[in-house]
Amino acid sequence: MRPIVASDLMNPDVVTVPEDMRLKALAAFLVSHEISGAPVVDAEGQLVGVVSMFDVARASTQPEARGGFLQSVREPVPLAIDNDDVDDELTVGDVMTPSVFKVGDDAPVSALAAMMVHHHLHRVLVVRDDEVVGIVSSSDLLGLLIERI
Repeated sequence: MRPIVASDLMNPDVVTVPEDMRLKALAAFLVSHEISGAPVVDAEGQLVGVVSMFDVARASTQPEARGGFLQSVREPVPLAIDNDDVDDELTVGDVMTPSVFKVGDDAPVSALAAMMVHHHLHRVLVVRDDEVVGIVSSSDLLGLLIERI
């Protein structure tokens, strides 16, 4: 039996957001796509970070916490965001996490899960020949667990 790898779990429909997108637009984008976060690209289309609804919520409640989850103090944030509370002067680049975690499409699911747990990640990009071909979320891993139980 072949081991399960990243390409078996990944969602191949990766949507990205530009780093100059305003936070209100980001919140609407994430909700409309029914996703909790997305990779961030610069004007040339190069990956420069990741952003999530958590980042939007944190920026709305803790304006001093900029530069992503890894650079900020972990404090509780509200589960719901009132779009009126989102600072429309802020951009994705102001609040994104500038670290991009990637695995090859042939990475074993055990290595992928270990990376996500070790780095407290909710999504990892899947690449083939340095091109993003998919994304694996923590929900994808939980789905696999449910199938196996």
